Amino acid sequence: MSRPPLSRHTWWQHVRSFHRTLSGSEQQARLPRHVRASIEHQQQNSEIVIGWVQLGIVVTFSVLYTLAPKAFSDDTMFAPVPFVLGTYLVFTLIRLLLAHRRTVPYWFLCLSVVIDVALLLGLIWSFHLQYEQPPSFYLKAPALLYLFIFITLRALRFEAGFVVLTGIVGAVGWLGMVWYAASGGTSGSPITGDYVEYMTSNSVLLGAEFDKVISILFVTFILAFSLARAQRLLIRATFESTRAQALARFVPDEVAVDVVQDADHAQATDGEVREATILFVDLAGFTALSERLAPPEVIELLNDYFAAVAEPLERHAGVITQFQGDAILASFNVPKPTPDHASAAITAALEIQSLLAMRKFGRQRVALQARVGINTGLVVGGLVGTPDRVGYTIHGDAVNLAARLEAMNKNYGTRILVSQRTREAAGSSFNYVGRGTVEVRGKRDAVAIFSIE
Repeated sequence: MSRPPLSRHTWWQHVRSFHRTLSGSEQQARLPRHVRASIEHQQQNSEIVIGWVQLGIVVTFSVLYTLAPKAFSDDTMFAPVPFVLGTYLVFTLIRLLLAHRRTVPYWFLCLSVVIDVALLLGLIWSFHLQYEQPPSFYLKAPALLYLFIFITLRALRFEAGFVVLTGIVGAVGWLGMVWYAASGGTSGSPITGDYVEYMTSNSVLLGAEFDKVISILFVTFILAFSLARAQRLLIRATFESTRAQALARFVPDEVAVDVVQDADHAQATDGEVREATILFVDLAGFTALSERLAPPEVIELLNDYFAAVAEPLERHAGVITQFQGDAILASFNVPKPTPDHASAAITAALEIQSLLAMRKFGRQRVALQARVGINTGLVVGGLVGTPDRVGYTIHGDAVNLAARLEAMNKNYGTRILVSQRTREAAGSSFNYVGRGTVEVRGKRDAVAIFSIE
C-alpha cells in the first residue's frame, strides 16, 4: 500500500525536526529559561554580525565590478551584474534592519539562506550574458569561492542546521548551473574529458564540476558536525554550571562543585574528618515573637534575618550547613579550608552582634537578639541520606558542644560563649571573660568556657 504524499505542514515539521537535531534544541530545552534567553540574545547578535558581513561582501563585489575592465562593448543592451548587485544590496539592508530590531523570524532566516545563495549563483550565471560568452564561461568564475564564505558565515549563529541548509542549496544550485551549461543553454558548450581543453576553451568537464560540488558538501558537513559537537559540549557545560549554581543554594559551594564533577560517585558514605570551629547562633525569644506575627510576616522576618547574618559568616569563610528553625549552624575549616578558623568564627560572631544592635528586620521592623555558641574540635563533614537523596551536614561532639554553649548564654546573661579549645586556637586577640567550668553530658572532664566582651 503506497503512502499518501506529505502535506506542506508535515514536510515543514520534518524540516524543523531535522534542524532541532542539528542545532541541539532538545538539549537547550533542558536549560533554565534565563540561560536559553541568553543564548537567543547571542544568536540575535550573531545575525547582526552576519548582516554586516553580507553588506561588506556586496560592497566588495560592487567595487571590484566597478574597477575591473569590461570586456563587453558600451552598446550592450543588458548588463545584469549591476541589477543583481542592486537587488542583493536591497535585500541585505532589509535583513540588517530586521536583525537590529531583533525581529528576524525563523522562516525569514531560512529564506535568507536561499536568497543569499540564489543571488550569488545568479550573479555568476549572468557572467556569460554580461560578457557574451557560452554558458560554460561562468563555470570557471572564481566568484564561486564566495559560497564557502556564506557557508562559514552561518556558523556565527552557532546552529549547524543553517550551515547544512546553505551548503545543500549551494550544491544543488551549482549542479543546476552545470546542467544548464552542459545542455547547451542558448549556445553550444561541448562536454569534454580533456582537462587541457577544459581549461583553454568553453568546454565542460563534468568531473571538475562534480569535484566542486563534493568540496562544497564536504566542507558543509564537516563544519556542521564540528559545530553541532561543539554546541553540545557548550550546552552540557552550561547545564552543569547552572546545576552547580542551583545545587549551591542547598549545599556548600565546594560540595556542589564536587557533586557535579563526580555525580556518579557522590554517595551518602563520603565524608572527611578535620578539626573545625563550629558556630551555632539562635534567636532569643523567637517563639513568643512568632506568636505575635502572622505566618507570612514570620517567614519574611526570618529571610531578612538569615540574609543579614549570612553575609559576615560567608565573608569570614564560614559555611552555613544548616538552617534549623530560627537557628543557624555554620562551620569554619569544613568543607572550606580556613587556617585561622577559630579567630574567623569569633570575628563573625562579633559582627553578627553588632549588626543586630544596629538594624531591625522584617515588615514590622523588629529588633532581634541572638545567642552564639562557638566550639573547636574534630568533626566529620559529608553527605548523608539515602542512595537516591543526600544532603551535606557535619557531625561530632564539637557540634553538640557548640549548641550547648549557645543555650548556656541564658544562664550567664551573655551573648557569645566559646570553649577553652576555641580560645586556644584563636589566640589572645579577643577580650575573654572566664565563666568557669561546666559539666557536659558525654564528656568525662568539665569544660572551661569564656564569654567574649
